[in-house]
Amino acid sequence: MLVRLMYASRATAATVDGDLAAILKSSREHNPVEGITGLLCYTGGVFVQVLEGGRNAVNARYKRIVEDPRHRDVILLAYEEIAERAFAGWTMGQVNLHRLNPALLLKYSETGKLDPYTISGAAMSALFSEMCAAGAITAS
Repeated sequence: MLVRLMYASRATAATVDGDLAAILKSSREHNPVEGITGLLCYTGGVFVQVLEGGRNAVNARYKRIVEDPRHRDVILLAYEEIAERAFAGWTMGQVNLHRLNPALLLKYSETGKLDPYTISGAAMSALFSEMCAAGAITAS
């Protein structure tokens, strides 16, 4: 059974580009083995990630994230059973917010700033779908 999980968390320390690159590299190496696909967005010390795959694999990954000392304030934004993956093309794609029209963020948020703690899970899911359609994803 396939599921899609979306969560947000705050980084416990300043995450630099090298840290983010290491996270993406590790995800891209391990996700195919576990059958996980998805997208990662990082901005202003906040992560938003979508994971898709088998229920056991996705749940185990989320548990590791919740227990990871590099994350705090982890919140579950959405969890659903799915018939097919929306992000099957990415072992872990990266959202590039610089490629987005700022009006897209304003469409879903109060201030035009990506803050998953003030946006509903449904709105975040819709935003991620529009990010893909807008070509704001760095593939891999």
